[in-house]
Amino acid sequence: MNNDLIKSTTWWQKNWKWSVPTSVVFIIIIVSIFLSGFGDTLGNYSKAYSDSKLYNDAIKIVRENNRVKETLGHIEDINNMTILNGYVEYADDNSSVKTTIKVSGEHGKAMLDIFAHLINDTWSFDALNIRIKNPPENKETIEIIKLVE
Repeated sequence: MNNDLIKSTTWWQKNWKWSVPTSVVFIIIIVSIFLSGFGDTLGNYSKAYSDSKLYNDAIKIVRENNRVKETLGHIEDINNMTILNGYVEYADDNSSVKTTIKVSGEHGKAMLDIFAHLINDTWSFDALNIRIKNPPENKETIEIIKLVE
């Protein structure tokens, strides 16, 4: 009977051949994302995702508009996926925002454009527009708050 000791190897000794290249590729991808500007986009969406008060206040104002009530009916509440499926652009050190989300009502769907800036931790709306595209015969833009330039 042979009683030779079996040399144990560490995880690193067994797996370094695939671990090193995988780590290098992963680091290159992460650096590329942040250097390409995509990191800013991710930051914008994460900020918008966490700032639901902006969207809830805008929906509240939109619901009070008579033309929106006639055209779309009661506007449904939005969920977090609605924000992620929209467009978001923050500027001026996150104190102003331009965003577009899809809203749904009893009689149809539309896009809500929001232009706002932050004053003392409260969003002030510069412009709110509802854009209706479908059906084509009902295509219109309802200016709820008009942008003053």
